[in-house]
Amino acid sequence: MAKNILVIDDEELVTKSLLKLLSKEGYNVVVARSGKEAIGKIKDFDFDLIISDVRMPELDGIETIKEIRACLEKMNKKSIPEVLITGYADTDKYEKGMELEVADYLSKPFDNVEFLQVIKKVIG
Repeated sequence: MAKNILVIDDEELVTKSLLKLLSKEGYNVVVARSGKEAIGKIKDFDFDLIISDVRMPELDGIETIKEIRACLEKMNKKSIPEVLITGYADTDKYEKGMELEVADYLSKPFDNVEFLQVIKKVIG
């Protein structure tokens, strides 16, 4: 059975690229362009992995992950592994991501092969 992945990023080029790459690998991909949209999708679908950009307007990736975790807990749903992606070298955000114990943290641009290895390592 195909794994379901939620991709959260406010940049259309990134979401289109990840949608194409992951779909080609056989994953079912749902895209959210903001943290708030992602939280809505969490209520409607069951995901095996969340890939979230760190820097986004309104809710950033760190805040989005916290909100999603709270939402899942309220709904008595199991936790979902998260991979954070960023195009900025921001030590503070990296440390906050590590404090959240996300599955991985990747810097953009990343190598597609390396990216897919991370995804397979996290969700099989």
